[in-house]
Order: sequence, then C-alpha cells, then structure tokens
Amino acid sequence: MGRDVITDVGSERESRRFSTAKLHDPNVTFEEYYYYACQSRAHPSESPDTPSAASISGMSKYNPFRRVETPAESNGTVNEKGGTNSNGAHAWHDVSNEEYVQASRALRTARWGAIFYLITTDILGPFTTSWAFSQMGYGPAAVLYFIFACFAAYGGFLLWRMFLQLDSDRYPLRNYGDIAYRVAGAIARHTVNIVQSIQLLFNVGIIIVSNGQSLSQISKGSVCFVVLCFVWAVAGGVLGQIRTLRRLGWLANMAIWLNVLVLIITTAVIFHSDPNYDAALANNNAPKGPIVTTAGPPEGVGFQGQVVGLMQAVFSYGGAMLFVEFMAEMKRPYDFWKGMVFAQVFIFCCYIIFGFLIYSHQGQFTINPSYQGVSPYSWQTAVNAIALVTALIAALLYGNIGIKVLYSNVFMELFGFPSLARKKGKILWIPLVPIYWALAFVVAAAIPSFSNLSGLIAAVCILQFSYTFPPFLMLFHAAQRDSIQDGEGFNPTTGQTIRRDSGMSRWMRGLRKNAVLNAFNAFFFLGSLTTAVLGVYSAVVGLISAYRETAVSGFSCKNPIGA
Repeated sequence: MGRDVITDVGSERESRRFSTAKLHDPNVTFEEYYYYACQSRAHPSESPDTPSAASISGMSKYNPFRRVETPAESNGTVNEKGGTNSNGAHAWHDVSNEEYVQASRALRTARWGAIFYLITTDILGPFTTSWAFSQMGYGPAAVLYFIFACFAAYGGFLLWRMFLQLDSDRYPLRNYGDIAYRVAGAIARHTVNIVQSIQLLFNVGIIIVSNGQSLSQISKGSVCFVVLCFVWAVAGGVLGQIRTLRRLGWLANMAIWLNVLVLIITTAVIFHSDPNYDAALANNNAPKGPIVTTAGPPEGVGFQGQVVGLMQAVFSYGGAMLFVEFMAEMKRPYDFWKGMVFAQVFIFCCYIIFGFLIYSHQGQFTINPSYQGVSPYSWQTAVNAIALVTALIAALLYGNIGIKVLYSNVFMELFGFPSLARKKGKILWIPLVPIYWALAFVVAAAIPSFSNLSGLIAAVCILQFSYTFPPFLMLFHAAQRDSIQDGEGFNPTTGQTIRRDSGMSRWMRGLRKNAVLNAFNAFFFLGSLTTAVLGVYSAVVGLISAYRETAVSGFSCKNPIGA
C-alpha cells in the first residue's frame, strides 16, 4: 500500500494539559480520539454487565469494553494507568491517564434512570399529535408516527455509537457539535452549533407562545396576549438561573407525571364535552358543525397542510439534539441506550393512544396544543395551569443547554470568557439568562402561530438533529474508522498517527467495509434532507396563510386561539 505516512503531532503537544480549550485541536487526529475512547470504555467503571456489549457497540477492531493494544503501539506496553511506555521511557504526554480519568469522571454523575426522565421531559409532547391526526387522517398519521419513532431511535443509536467511539477522559465530548468536529471538521461543528442554537431559542419561543395562550384562556382574554407572553419570559429569566442539569433532574421527573396527568384530564373531559368551537374557528378556521374524522387525508386539507401535520410528528420526536449533552453527564455512557429505548417506547405509546382518542372525539375541531381545546372553563383552567408548570420545566432545560452552547462556542472560544465553573463565569451567567429569554420573547411575539411555528422549526432544525445529521456524520465516522488497517493507528508512546495512504481511496476503502449499512445511511440522509425542504416550504406557506386568514398577527393583544 505504499510507504508509511506519519502524522507527527510536534513538540507543542508535549506540554498539553487537561483543558477544554484543547478539545478542538486541529492537530488531534481521528485515530487519536478513537484510541483514547477505547481506553476510556475499558475503564472498570464503564465495564458493561453483558458479555455482548462489543457486538452491540459495533467495535470489533478496537473493542472499547476491554483494554486493548493497538497495532501502532506494538513496541510498547500498556501500564496500569492506561499510558504506554517503551523501554521504561515516559510517554509523549506528561499528564497521566489516571489524572484525566479523575478530572473527567468527577463531573459525570447522571445514571440511565435520570436520562430516561430527561429524554422523556425533552421529547414528550403528545399535545400536538391529535392535531397532526386531523391533518393527515388515522391511517397516514399512525403509520408516519411509527416510522418516525423507529428512525428517531435509529438516529439516537448512531449518536450513541459515535459517542462511545469518540468520547474519552482525555478528550471528552460535550455536545453535538463536538461529534461533528471529530468526524467532519470545524465547518461541520459550527454548522451544528448554529442550528442547535436556533432550535433551542425557538423552542423556548414556542413554549412562550403556548403558555401565553394558556394564560389568555385562564384570564378569558382580559389581559393583552403579548403582555402575557412577556410575563412568561420574565419568569423564565428569573428561574433559569439554575446552571446544572443535575439540579433539574427531580423537576424533570415531576414534569413527566404532570404531563401524564394533563393527558388523562384532557382525554376524560373531551370525552364528556363538546369541542371548543370558538378556539377552532380562530385557530383552524373551522366553523361549527358535525364532527368529521377520516381514515385518509381529510377533504379540504391540501398537501401543504398535510406536510405541516407531518412536521408535528418530527417536532414530537425532537430530542436528539441534546442526547450528546445527556451522555456527557453520565457516569456510564454505555447505559444511555437503556434510558433512550424506554423513553422512546413510552413516548410512542402516549402519542398514538392520545392522538387516536382526541381526534376521534374532536375531529376537525382539534386544537394545537390539544389541552387548549377543552371547552368547560373550569377544566380548561386546570389543565392550562398544570401545563404551565411542565412547559416551564422544559423551557428551563432548553434555555440551560442553549445558553451553554452559545457561551462555550461563542463567548469562551471567540472572546476568551471564563468557564462557567469559575466565579466570574457564574456571575456572567446571571445577565445572560434574561437576555436569552428576551430574544425568545421576540420570536414568540412576532410569530404567534403555534402550529406553523413548530412546523417551521421542526423542518429547519429538529429534523436535522434527529434524522439528517446522524447518518451523515456516521458515514464520515465509518469511512475513517473502517479504513484503519493493521499496522496503522495512533501510537501514544510517540504521539504519532500512522497511515499508509490518504485521500479518496482511503475513504472509499472504509465505506466498502460495511457497504450495505453505509448505503442505507446515505439513503436515510437524502430522504431526511428532502423531507426538510418540503417541511420548510409548507411551514412558510402556512404562516403566510395564517396571517392572511386567521386571527394571527405579530405583537398583538389578541389571542391566536380566541379568549
């Protein structure tokens, strides 16, 4: 295969210390990330309980669940701390592996049970499903929700595999953008971080809209809608001072059961009352009449409306954006799959059952979100009050991650701001929170159409993180991982990466190793990208139509769904 090509890291890296500033070092190769990930997975604290872990992870050459000796270090020995020496000489780095282990793992405390609650709190949003059913009909809606659930789980599985094979105590992964950087470079990382920041900001804005509608219904329209949105933004700016996900864990647990309570109350009341005709007229432009349900697409709902309904399914499964953050705070990242699988099954069951029940009893009068379609004022007030609490918890989660992404990737990286773990960083956190919520308020007040706004953000951002980015990044990851041949890899003794070839031929060799799976991932990526384009088009057309034909208008005192 030609002569060896040795990538020398140079003397500069001999003095590297444990620092997050080095997590995006262009001198660190894929092979080096991969090597230290294998060492971290081999640490006793991460040893899986099942002997089949290696096959599940998909790592055959560099099994992350046992201590390994890579071909590139064949002349050295692996010591007890994971470092490599040759003839008693110290390795090229002067910080022991155990020091990195202690520094990294001290920050990782979450277990898979907490991850289940966090994922469920982040993703669970059944109150849009019945409206999606009203736009697509029973059959298409049920099938598409199932398909999107399966692909969302598969996308999460791809992220989990890449995390296990790239995260290490020496080079910990902190967010989605870090995975993009390690497999596809700086441009991919910046793209992911920009899209993630947009999504988190708009998610908070969507919650401000829904809670503004809830408060307006509670007050019977006696208070200006945009003022209510502002009040909610102020509340978020105050309560958002919580800085760590660990402190949100018990709130996330509570939010799940409060959401279930809202589901039960909404379903029970809707079963024994008429639809909210006033809200349906204001929001859906549906005049009072007999309730109509359909097996297929309803008459009068065009392709654009059906795609916006489809985007509600995408919106409903939008949680993969935060999966890396969740894994980064886990004591044993391998266990992430448990929390994800249980959460996805629970969420899918909630969606299908709730969507069928509400659509069956409200038909074309279904409101988005559905609990605001409850007609008796007393019960409407009760569910709105509970939903306010659960939405606030979700908004705090989005805001927390959103501010951290902006702070670490803009303020720290570009302007040299201090870490949030330091006193100065903690002080800077205080004004950043209300500023962030103020921006979210502007989004909410300018675009108060809940369905079309959620459809737009689903197409532009959410779909990418759950469906488009995972297979795309996995192709880059697989091409580099599977192109490593015997005698190649990272040598921790010298700090060198050995490759016998480079360029397109190397990448193609890597992709050919699992050609069928890679072809499927490529098809998955292209299909997701096409769906995103259709979703953006439909959401924009829907917003234009909403401003023209309904009560929706920016910075208005009128509630988009009526009093």
